Amino acid sequence: MIPITLHAPTSKRSRSLNFKALPPLSLYIHIPWCVRKCPYCDFNSHEAKADIPEQAYVAALVRDLEMALPQIWGRKVYTVFFGGGTPSLLSGDAIGEILRNVRMLLPLDLNAEITLEANPGTVEADKFAAFRDAGVNRLSMGIQSFNDEHLQALGRIHSADDARRAIEIAQQHFDNFNLDLMYALPNQSLEQALADVRTALSFAPNHLSCYHFTLEPNTLFYRNPPSLPDDDASSEMQQRIEELLAENGYEHYETSAFAKSNRRAKHNINYWKFGDYLGIGAGAHSKLSFPDKIIRQARYRQPQAYMQQVMQGAAIQTENEVSREELAFEFMLNALRLNQGFDATLFNERTSLSLLNIQRELNEAQQRGLLFRDHQRIAPTELGQRFLNDLLEIFLNEKQ
Repeated sequence: MIPITLHAPTSKRSRSLNFKALPPLSLYIHIPWCVRKCPYCDFNSHEAKADIPEQAYVAALVRDLEMALPQIWGRKVYTVFFGGGTPSLLSGDAIGEILRNVRMLLPLDLNAEITLEANPGTVEADKFAAFRDAGVNRLSMGIQSFNDEHLQALGRIHSADDARRAIEIAQQHFDNFNLDLMYALPNQSLEQALADVRTALSFAPNHLSCYHFTLEPNTLFYRNPPSLPDDDASSEMQQRIEELLAENGYEHYETSAFAKSNRRAKHNINYWKFGDYLGIGAGAHSKLSFPDKIIRQARYRQPQAYMQQVMQGAAIQTENEVSREELAFEFMLNALRLNQGFDATLFNERTSLSLLNIQRELNEAQQRGLLFRDHQRIAPTELGQRFLNDLLEIFLNEKQ
């Protein structure tokens, strides 16, 4: 994907926006620790060298949320997502304490989707039951592969048997769960990639995330690349995986996401539709709309520094207002990941801009066969889905 470069606000403020209504709000809670840093991972995760300071970190999260309240006052929260790192390293009591405070401090929707990411190597039956009792109603498990050789190559701490056992435990406690898989792995064949998907299907998950393995900057694999399938091989894997999932009743609704009926990830959809999210925790990011502007924030990345800064009343390391020139691209960067696209009125609702601002770009994308549009909907074509970066580059303003 094309990276977003966020700029510090200039001394000359751009013209104010004018929102008639604010978008839905989600809450993201970052748990920064993991057992071992995977060589492909570019997320803000830190190996737990010793015991996690669970109590101090939970206290920091609650304080962080309290300090953020004036910016979201009165707004209902529709989804909560515990991401990481490895949130399942926390105890059920810790997750319960966090969610109790969320409910006390925020108007949480009665039907809120509350997701927690889990690593199969940190799974215990009692802990999953405690997560459920705390209020978690959706589990997302980072399986990646059911092949031990590939798991070892990826630096994962779990085995294929661990993955199967973890899913079986999850099925006992959650009726809504996602499995993360990767394909185009080091030295992976087409049949091995399909075998991973077939194994995942045998557990009948409500949702599957199937990601093309990529080398991300600032990772060990980026500095020392493994042997990967070529573009033709990985393209065939993608096509066959999509066909296999379609045959089994999964809707391919987003670039890497497949869901059974009514089981789309509500939290992620809010991201793709350019909704708002408050992020708390080490390195968490926020996107918040106000009647006249949109701001982005980032918390301190290092866990210890984050906890110290929170207790000093300054959890936010950077904050900037999104300029009018950046808004169209940021919206498209998210919304065009949805295979069915978006309602044409959503662009104005979420950016306060008219589609006339991007008329030239829309025309070019349509002429190149990458975009479909009518008076009601704008969506990537099948070609646009395959060449999403090419489509997005059309909307990348040269001023960014």
